[in-house]
Amino acid sequence: MKNLLHVFVFLISLQLLAQEDAWVFLKDKPSSATYLATPLTMLSQRALDRRTRQNVALDNKDVPLEATYYTQIKNATGITVLAKSKWLNAIHVQGIQADISNLKTTFSFVDEIEFANNNLNAKGKVSQRSSKAKSKNKFAKIKTDFNYGNAANQISMLKGDYLHQQGYTGAGMHIAVIDAGFPNVNSLAAFKRLRDNNQILGGYDFVERSANFYSGHNHGTNVLSDIGGYLDGQFVGTAPDASFYLFRTEDAVNEVPLEESLWVEAAERADSLGVDVINTSLGYTTFDNANYDYTYADMNGETAFITRGAEIGVSRGMILVNAAGNSGNDAWKYMGAPADATSVFTVGAVNASETIAAFSSFGPTADNRVKPDVLAQGQNVYVISHSSGNPYTSNGTSFSSPVMTGVVACFWQAFPHLTNMQIMQRIRESGDRYNNPHEQYGYGIPNFETAYAKVLSIEDADFEARTTVFPNPVNNTFTIQSNSQYLSQFGVQIYNVIGKKVFEKKGLQSKTINVSSLNSGIYILRITNGNQQKTIKLVKR
Repeated sequence: MKNLLHVFVFLISLQLLAQEDAWVFLKDKPSSATYLATPLTMLSQRALDRRTRQNVALDNKDVPLEATYYTQIKNATGITVLAKSKWLNAIHVQGIQADISNLKTTFSFVDEIEFANNNLNAKGKVSQRSSKAKSKNKFAKIKTDFNYGNAANQISMLKGDYLHQQGYTGAGMHIAVIDAGFPNVNSLAAFKRLRDNNQILGGYDFVERSANFYSGHNHGTNVLSDIGGYLDGQFVGTAPDASFYLFRTEDAVNEVPLEESLWVEAAERADSLGVDVINTSLGYTTFDNANYDYTYADMNGETAFITRGAEIGVSRGMILVNAAGNSGNDAWKYMGAPADATSVFTVGAVNASETIAAFSSFGPTADNRVKPDVLAQGQNVYVISHSSGNPYTSNGTSFSSPVMTGVVACFWQAFPHLTNMQIMQRIRESGDRYNNPHEQYGYGIPNFETAYAKVLSIEDADFEARTTVFPNPVNNTFTIQSNSQYLSQFGVQIYNVIGKKVFEKKGLQSKTINVSSLNSGIYILRITNGNQQKTIKLVKR
């Protein structure tokens, strides 16, 4: 009995000394006023321009953590700082439970402490997961006996090739790929076009805290190829002219809560650089330490740290495209975090025949929202090999997500005045199951040709209804009144009653037009904006 007691005490001691992960949430940001008054100290001009286009105001979430708070936490006894988030005003720490808990009583600026092991939190609960072996290869290929499609099929299924034919290939769009590594992207022929055209804008390895992002697991290389890869006559990604930031946040060997924090750091970096679209072919449900596992109840869009960060990322004006997950055949069949976030654009997988891939994870979320949002080819989908540099087929929502990401970027390129939320909704509406969403199909496979035509028809009608001139009759000048922000795309032509053009002006710098050179009489005024036009009878006094 005495020996058993000693063993019991020893085990308790080990538990008390175990290293725990936790997020320390801070109460405030004392330097907010200074940063908000000088926004370029927080965000690039491109990021500010993206906010302006979508009327997204700067707020406290954009302000960096208070440096003095961070330093005090970093220097606290027994504490190791691993990551930080300005969006969530939180610091990811590691230490024994007692030392972490002491931070709340030691520092008045600490608002709350949230342990990754939810059983240690005040409202902790016992995991509802059954235990299972932890996989050490998180990116093992999903096996199938079928061989469907080819590289052309994965874009034509979405009618992304139609967008390319209209001239929308991703040019001017900035995409961040947050993944497990990008080995050989700096040398493979499939990425030579990106390199030669300076379309790789930069990146960072958050796992190793290194500027060398051409390292880590090849998963990110495969993912990037589906968006930006190019081999003449063999393979074309869905947005070959987009520009890219490559961020490594995933440690392929381990599954730990720190990866969530690193992802949020990368998303914050992407936001500050003015990125338009983020692709994430990652998801979190279970960890190496089962105490950190999520339950299905946690897939509610507001529990996981990464999900909360993703939601803020969308609120900054970006589109976050995320793989639904590959658990459709498992006892746990649901999507992971951050695919459960309300505003994240979650992508499931189908095969080349547009039949759902059995491995594609299910919705709905725990709070009964439709997930995934849409589907793309993810079974026997072509990717570029990180070793041979040749196209080969692989499987997973990891690849349906980037296939979708590229087409989303091309679609937004076509309509840059639409907000991120409007772009996502137009895509959902074009899905083949939009009127009858399904727990595994979501809103189905989108048709970007249909989505493109619908936006044009809406904008044509809107342009017609909202565009006018005043005064009319006019003496010497009139002013164009329109809801369009893109004045430089406007053109004005004036014709006399026999159809002869007597006045033309393109690329307007002002909405006020001087027509003093025209004789008195009746004219036909045509105002154009891209494919849109409005014809008005103009009377010149």
